Amino acid sequence: MTPGADAADASSIAERASAVGVAPDLVYTTEVDGYELAPQSVGPGAADGMSATWFNSTTGAMLTIRTDRGELTEASCAATPLGDAPDEAVTCTNEDGVWHRHGGDIHEYVAVRDGALIRATGANAALPGDLLQAAENVHVPTDAELDALFADVPETPAEPVERGDLPENGDGAPIDPVCPGG
Repeated sequence: MTPGADAADASSIAERASAVGVAPDLVYTTEVDGYELAPQSVGPGAADGMSATWFNSTTGAMLTIRTDRGELTEASCAATPLGDAPDEAVTCTNEDGVWHRHGGDIHEYVAVRDGALIRATGANAALPGDLLQAAENVHVPTDAELDALFADVPETPAEPVERGDLPENGDGAPIDPVCPGG
């Protein structure tokens, strides 16, 4: 899918994303052969970014995209440690508009779209080719994809729980009287 083709309306994205504290301009999805979205994984990540994971039921591999604001240059790419291998030297190559970051046996692909960095990482032996496909295919979701992304997210933020054991004055510690045995 071409980024921006048939994208959901910006107000629809904002309405769904605001329930979990995700900036609407950082809502992206992807498509990878053999992987299905795990809707329970969709939520906030990095400041006001988003995180979502896809699962391959045949291999058990997982891939995750995480969005954040920023830009990536050759210097910043190599200087930024890999999350799963912070002590490894990072090698970066730009492969047709997608950055391939590599350190040790860890691979990460980063797509840059309209001031957003979308990182594709893997777990459970996700293949680098799958991560590349995820990064190449990131796009603003269609209406159907938006519904799938936020299927397990409440439409409105949950109300705070009212606690009956907090004093009205003082440091707010719960009232915990001493009882026999404790």
